[in-house]
Amino acid sequence: MKDEKLDRRTVLKAAGATAAALTIGRSAHTAGRDTLRVGLIGCGGRGTGAAINCKDAAEGVEIVALGDVFPDRVDSSRTELANLFTAARQENPAARWFQVTDQTCFTGFDAYRQVLAQDVDLVILATPPHFRPLHLQAAIEAGKHVFMEKPVAVDPVGVRKVIAASELAAAKGLGIVAGTQRRHQASYLDVIGRIHDGAIGEVLGGECYWNQGFLWVVERTSEMTDMEWQLRNWLYFTWLSGDHICEQHIHNLDVMNWVLGSPPARATAMGGRQVRTDPKYGHIFDHFAVELEYPGGQVVHSYCRQIDGCADRVAERVVGSKGVADPAGSIRGAASHRHRDDGTDGNPYEREHTDLLASIRAGAPLNEGRQVAESTLTAILGRMSAYTGKSITWEQAMQSTLDLSPPSYAMDQALPVAPVAVPGQTKFE
Repeated sequence: MKDEKLDRRTVLKAAGATAAALTIGRSAHTAGRDTLRVGLIGCGGRGTGAAINCKDAAEGVEIVALGDVFPDRVDSSRTELANLFTAARQENPAARWFQVTDQTCFTGFDAYRQVLAQDVDLVILATPPHFRPLHLQAAIEAGKHVFMEKPVAVDPVGVRKVIAASELAAAKGLGIVAGTQRRHQASYLDVIGRIHDGAIGEVLGGECYWNQGFLWVVERTSEMTDMEWQLRNWLYFTWLSGDHICEQHIHNLDVMNWVLGSPPARATAMGGRQVRTDPKYGHIFDHFAVELEYPGGQVVHSYCRQIDGCADRVAERVVGSKGVADPAGSIRGAASHRHRDDGTDGNPYEREHTDLLASIRAGAPLNEGRQVAESTLTAILGRMSAYTGKSITWEQAMQSTLDLSPPSYAMDQALPVAPVAVPGQTKFE
């Protein structure tokens, strides 16, 4: 599934080359400049957090532009970053990582275009997932490197756009890293590397879980239009989040695809809306159970739930012919092993940025576009199977015409809430 084999160790080795070699090897967009200028598109909590992770990940990073559809989001992100910067300047007066001005703050649905028009080398894409394909395509066409939060689409049409943009990025020598941080986490790299080396024998299958309670919800006020409320409450609308199997459980599904070396061949799923039935929770499900069949005959059982008062579990488990592995850090069996942090593991939310920045400076930009697109489609495949009650193949999902885009992007756009899916009645597109 992965077109290149540039893992974190390779990136760091390349990044350790001489300064002269780095200057020669940089992509055209950053050649001759040690500082990497960053624009943030999507200024919510995760976007602001990603910007902080990026500036903490390496020296020579400057955050210079902010964009979001909502002015209050830009304001809150700018305030948080400015306060951190003020505190940093007290310890290091030479700090320069925050260079946002009134002229580089943008709002509205076209804010992403205005950020891309600035003198930036890298953009962070952290809007609701629906917008990721559009923003990624525009960023790559503008010649920018990209860090994008997961998931990267909410429907098969969007997934195909992400794959196309990733291929264009490869042709243009641009980097793409996704917010599936386990791919950059030392314990996962250690254990999954051992699995691939045969530590648990032949991989037979496994399970993965993201079971937890309720998340946040935004109550609708009388002043909010349909569009504003759904954007602010985006988690609960499939057209914006892809449902929680996509928005959250993608982390675990990505690990299973990584272990097995490919996406699944088929999904058979069930799910429903048992507890979160109030209209303020939009129309998404609150639980899913999916059987994923992989091309090699392995079967993975996937479970995710967002219901209060139930047992929580966020984990993956891989079963082999000679042992069992927890990809997060341990193996039990003939080659028992437990990952030990020697003090160099670091924060995986920063490591993903460190690896991207190092790869750009080494002239060998990472490109995780296809792998995260395939993991996103794995989640969408499970959702479509649960929504329809049908067993669906990878090929059917990849070729599906399902496009959840609204008729237009305007704050006064009338946008009725789609009905809750009913298995056996909802049709597969």
